[in-house]
Amino acid sequence: MTVNPRPARPVLGQNQYGKAENRVVRITRDGATHHIKDLNVSVSLSGDMEEVHYSGSNANVLPTDTTKNTVYAFAKEYGIESAEQFGIHLARHFVTSQEPIHRARIRIEEYAWERIEHAKPGAHSFVRKGQETRLTQITYDGSSWEVVSGLKDLVVMNSTDSEFWGYVKDKYTTLPEAYDRVLATEVSGRWRFHWTDDEQAAPDWNASYEQVKRHLLQAFAETYSLSLQQTLYAMGARIIDNLDDIDEVRFSLPNKHHFLVDLEPFGLKNDNEVYFAADRPYGLIEATVLRDGCEARIPVDLTNL
Repeated sequence: MTVNPRPARPVLGQNQYGKAENRVVRITRDGATHHIKDLNVSVSLSGDMEEVHYSGSNANVLPTDTTKNTVYAFAKEYGIESAEQFGIHLARHFVTSQEPIHRARIRIEEYAWERIEHAKPGAHSFVRKGQETRLTQITYDGSSWEVVSGLKDLVVMNSTDSEFWGYVKDKYTTLPEAYDRVLATEVSGRWRFHWTDDEQAAPDWNASYEQVKRHLLQAFAETYSLSLQQTLYAMGARIIDNLDDIDEVRFSLPNKHHFLVDLEPFGLKNDNEVYFAADRPYGLIEATVLRDGCEARIPVDLTNL
């Protein structure tokens, strides 16, 4: 039997480099009224980078420190209208200004602030909003775009209108069926836009984010839930049905369990009033909702986005 010889040396596979977690705060001063954009920007570049790995030649390498400086310079030059638009400016710059760079991926977290009401004159006092963190990932290869936006850490709860029963039972099943339970989760969601090239009109990124959030919250609130899976699908379907610019939605929903506390030892009746909030272990429900005819592209593991 003939055995093919193994290659003389290993071959470089997929690779990228860049500067991660560049924290930039842009204050726009409109007279006495100020506006804040607070971002965490990660830049990742790939292209003709074989030699830097094989021989250590940096001839095609744009320093990561330069990518960091570009983030801050662009915050001044272009401002930050939205996380998506800022990421588009950066990705286009890196791919079109450096011949060895063929693909740029920009990941951004946005931290929201809101004004402190009834503060001293001049609208320049803020408090950090704690509801959720806004996210976006911009990928550009010189000809086409992929924009995936999202959010994380959005904690929601329905104190009723949720049941869980009729499930498979075996000898290890101890969970009692529930016909009136608390349903709570911490939403991590991503959605992919249909927009892929500059010939198309780009969405209104800020308006789109607010619409997605509104629809997912309304779906969560208005769905009489027989399972968290049903609620997840209702949230994604409502977004797809109402926003033509979005082709794919993926949610990761940890079930934040609330268990009724047994108060009988104290001679008390617990009429769905007192709960123990368990943080672990927790059920983890994940799924993608697609526009009919579209293929899934958002990674199953949202932490890798």
